[in-house]
Amino acid sequence: MREARRGQARDRTEVGQQMAGRLFGTDGVRGQANKWPMTADVALQLAAAAGRYFRTDKQDHRVVIGKDTRLSGYMLENALTAGFTSTGMNVFLLGPVPTPAIGYLTRSLRADVGVMISASHNPAEDNGIKFFGPDGFKLSDEAEDAIERLMAEGVPPAQPQNIGRAKRYEDARGRYVEYAKATLPRRTRLDGLRVVLDCANGAAYRTAPAVLWELGAEVIPMGVEPNGFNINEDCGSTHPEQAARRVRETRADLGICLDGDADRVILIDETGRVADGDQIMGLIAARWKEAGILAGDSLVATVMSNLGLERYLEGHGIGLERTAVGDRYVVERMQQGGFNLGGEQSGHIVMTDHSTTGDGLLAALQFLSAMVETGRSASDLSNVFQPVPQKLINVRYADGKAPLDTDPVQEAIAQGEKALGKGGRLLIRKSGTEPLIRVMGEAEDMQLLDRVLNSIVDEVRAAS
Repeated sequence: MREARRGQARDRTEVGQQMAGRLFGTDGVRGQANKWPMTADVALQLAAAAGRYFRTDKQDHRVVIGKDTRLSGYMLENALTAGFTSTGMNVFLLGPVPTPAIGYLTRSLRADVGVMISASHNPAEDNGIKFFGPDGFKLSDEAEDAIERLMAEGVPPAQPQNIGRAKRYEDARGRYVEYAKATLPRRTRLDGLRVVLDCANGAAYRTAPAVLWELGAEVIPMGVEPNGFNINEDCGSTHPEQAARRVRETRADLGICLDGDADRVILIDETGRVADGDQIMGLIAARWKEAGILAGDSLVATVMSNLGLERYLEGHGIGLERTAVGDRYVVERMQQGGFNLGGEQSGHIVMTDHSTTGDGLLAALQFLSAMVETGRSASDLSNVFQPVPQKLINVRYADGKAPLDTDPVQEAIAQGEKALGKGGRLLIRKSGTEPLIRVMGEAEDMQLLDRVLNSIVDEVRAAS
């Protein structure tokens, strides 16, 4: 017994040492599988802390756990289940489902907390753990900090008679399919539309094709053969090239590219041209404004969204609220201001009338609905504004480095801003999910923009 207690004390000490920095990032806990913090030990302790945080009385408490198709999902799913049940939480295991399905089912099943095991658009060797509160929204910073404190202190287990139960919930996919279809008017059908659908070998590989087929579309599926390692591999929203070729080859009306957990989408018109989240948000915002359902007559987007989108919205009497990068910040601003549409250029589209987080499939359904109602082609609808030339360069940095804190980098940024003046803008930031410095700029003069960005990138690389 003493040895066991000493072992638990050592575990808590190691966790405390590792957690010198904040465990949670901008989108949950994320890292390389089987390396801190994405280990079974950390997942177990994290779940125990989350279980203790949400289990505030002796009533029945539930948690729903979903995942994408990464091999490491099995390991983390079992560890999380052990942690939650050890504190008396009853666990519903949903299997591979999109991230937005977790937000929906957490509320629908009256759960206290929802968990999604996914690293979204990252490669297969990475994984992550995202938490949703009982309202279906991602946790606040305050809630995450409280869970971290409980984790560092150590959570006493429940008494033997109070250990929770775990079971597979087989109807999760079916419930999400019906929920997704219900976001369109009852009589809307997609008959006659041929759609290439790339599910990135990820979480939506079964749900998304089912939704489109049941609505009447002819579906040409891609990325629906996950093997644990091929999620996001040369497919999905981060690699739409193959889907674009397939659209042209099959003469499809539209291409839809989801990412690994299906919370973002990129569209491809019938010519093979790619439309990003800015174009999709611009179309939906204008349609909702015309229909009188755009709350606050405003769209919420991040600092990454193109200047061309801002100009387009102004022309339609629509305001643009900008936030820091990250869909959680978009959602926070939407909740604060009572807005119902927001998102990111990367393809996170949040429609709080329907969902609590980004939902790539629901955004695609809105676009398909516009095609049906207007009779216009995807190329007409997906090019609502002329983007200001924009360029993004990612620079990877080594552990322990902080390139943005160095004087040469700061000087290069200052000189770049001076050179661009009012004709452009710079956004230099550290990624919240990967060890990358994202160097982005916009300007009408592309040659000037290239010179400015290259100068900054050179200094960032030298400091990395």
